[in-house]
Amino acid sequence: MASTATTMPFELHLSSPIGILASILVLTAIAVLYTAVYNAYFHPLSHIPGPFLARASPIPYALRIRSGNILPWVQKLHEQYGEVVRVAPTELSFISGETAWQDIYGFRIGKHKTGAYLKDRSWYSPAPNGVYSLISSDEATHSRMRRNLSHAFSDKALREQERLVQGLVDLLVQKLHEQLEEGGDVDLMRWYNYATFDIIADLTFGEPLYCLRDKDYHPWVNMVYASAKAIGLLAVRRRYRMFDYYDRFWNLFQDSTASITTRKEFFKRSSEKVTARLEKDADRPDFMSFITESQQKAEKAMTRDEIDSNAVLMLIAGSETTATLLTGVTYLLLKNPDAYAKLVREIRGRFKSQSEITIDEVNKLEYMIACLQEGLRYYPPVPTGFPRTVPKEGDRISGYYVPGGTSVYVSQHATNHSTRNYTDPDAYVPERWLGDEKYAGDRRETLNPFSFGPRNCLGKNLAYAEMRLIVAKVLFNFDIELVHKDLDWLKDQKLFTLWQKPSLMVRLRAVRN
Repeated sequence: MASTATTMPFELHLSSPIGILASILVLTAIAVLYTAVYNAYFHPLSHIPGPFLARASPIPYALRIRSGNILPWVQKLHEQYGEVVRVAPTELSFISGETAWQDIYGFRIGKHKTGAYLKDRSWYSPAPNGVYSLISSDEATHSRMRRNLSHAFSDKALREQERLVQGLVDLLVQKLHEQLEEGGDVDLMRWYNYATFDIIADLTFGEPLYCLRDKDYHPWVNMVYASAKAIGLLAVRRRYRMFDYYDRFWNLFQDSTASITTRKEFFKRSSEKVTARLEKDADRPDFMSFITESQQKAEKAMTRDEIDSNAVLMLIAGSETTATLLTGVTYLLLKNPDAYAKLVREIRGRFKSQSEITIDEVNKLEYMIACLQEGLRYYPPVPTGFPRTVPKEGDRISGYYVPGGTSVYVSQHATNHSTRNYTDPDAYVPERWLGDEKYAGDRRETLNPFSFGPRNCLGKNLAYAEMRLIVAKVLFNFDIELVHKDLDWLKDQKLFTLWQKPSLMVRLRAVRN
């Protein structure tokens, strides 16, 4: 008797391995689709505009962070969607800095009585020893650390440290004169880095890295770049676990952990330097002498692990960022010859000798200060936002209700290059900071390159002093021009926490003063 069962070439049973796998894939696809639709249309942030893929999934945002192409994308989104953009399902970028800086980063007083907007820990890694530095610590720890460190960055300390800073800036000028004698063009980007790394290392460890002396990068410099790159990579992995799994899988075939390994090695060497510095008596004031003095007050003393974590922070934040601004301003001045000529006249008209160029005196150079301010607007050394988490009760930012737990920030580069905030935002115009009527409508309060509020940058006075001294002394001694006149130095620069800068080749000519 013939069988009535239907014969099939392939029969899928849910209990078979293939059937189980197919079921898992189908369920995963349904879950992903459901999550995407929910995020885009039903999430508490669905009222905030943004592209569908970014509202639905973190993948577009995370991919651009990893590729270094985040800035042009965020700027384009703000041009399309306005002052607030949902760049990921739980992440908002603002350019309405006249209100958003205070709403997110300001003191919690008056109408801002909600809880503090805490640092979004998913974006901030602890140091390799597991201890958060000043930049990412909780509120109570931050207050204690800041009390310990504030004296090291005070006006009084800066005056006591001026001799050290001046000596290294003078060494920069001397070495540039020697370069002229040797002939050839100069990569000014490298020389700015030599100077700023030597200064911050000397202030931190009581000894420079000798980059200026040796006319080359100390191995630590490349470690700083790698460590900064690791920050963004680790943040994406921690915030979006799919990228962690992806990287772990590919590490089976090729090692992609170089920057993370370098970060650990850099921390180890920095810790060894801290030990050496703490074991000797200082013959002049530096950061560690102020920290050691604070250690005598047990109620606010920093632990050794905290000192190590903050030493690395000071090295990274106090070197590359200042050198980046100096390089960017030099390029912008050379591409804007009227501004360059006006600045040169101001510097050489005020000073008769290099010895007259002091911290107090450079603070009186109004046009130079405007040039640097415009440089900070045009080419901010840290151009992204500083992510904070909205308190659990939710809050209003720039008039928009934002539920608790959302990651929020002011995107500096997009803010500074928006026609909403500045007239001719893509033009380098120092006069906008000097009362020029054409720029009277600029929202100048949106510019906060050193962040804002109780957690703003502790070292900004040192940074201002360094950049002003270096610009004044370099332009007092040299006429500068670009080697390649048609160079678009800013084009296609990528961002991995810090700018990935190309060389800036210039031709120097000594000035007879």
